[in-house]
Amino acid sequence: MNNTPKNIASELGLLGKLRAGINLSNFLLVSGVDSEGLPFGVAPDMAEAVGKSWGCEVELVPFPSPGVLADAASEDVWDIGLIAAEPARAETIKFSAAYVEIEATYMIRRGLDLKQIDEVDQNGIKIGVAGRSAYDLYLTRTIENAGLVRGEGLGGAVELFAEGKVDVLAGLRPGLIADAARLQGNVLAGRFTTVQQAMGSCRGNEALSQELASFVEEAKTSGLVERLIKKHGMEGKLLVAKPNISAGL
Repeated sequence: MNNTPKNIASELGLLGKLRAGINLSNFLLVSGVDSEGLPFGVAPDMAEAVGKSWGCEVELVPFPSPGVLADAASEDVWDIGLIAAEPARAETIKFSAAYVEIEATYMIRRGLDLKQIDEVDQNGIKIGVAGRSAYDLYLTRTIENAGLVRGEGLGGAVELFAEGKVDVLAGLRPGLIADAARLQGNVLAGRFTTVQQAMGSCRGNEALSQELASFVEEAKTSGLVERLIKKHGMEGKLLVAKPNISAGL
């Protein structure tokens, strides 16, 4: 990857620094926070790499959930946001292609006779899901028969399952596998969707969105994304997204 800063911050409308919105609830992309409360992990490192590429300082702006981050798109509190691309969010956010992908699947309560992903969507089945997560937005569009029960964040969804209020827990595969024994559930093979973790900018700044899209493609093809996955111990949990051929890179 080209390490020479472009020094284009002023051209992109940035006032001396790049404000990067970070979703703290994704444990695969944010490994934790330091003693000063700043997040670290794959997503924060990606944001720092953008700033280095553009020749500007980066300010990490943490948000408790992706929904809150997306809601702030019109409030001028971040310049780029690192959350999953979803049609509902794309109304106010211009997304790059994904830089990593994460499989989303179901955990089934033991004793429930559901063996396949496509068997879950049936009358009488209650699916617990973290409200306004990317996979909640996907299931809201696609589930026709089962009921969706939304928890307050990932912890709230897990609590619904633990308390027996839902039959199925939707989530990211690595997290479900880690919790399966404790929650006495079975994680289904396959996936109902692949979450597309991307970078977005507020609509209206076309120059910034184009530069961001170009950065993401270069980060994938140069090996930067793969190196960050290894750095933070996320091999096998995060998958480098395929290059976007239409980007012309």
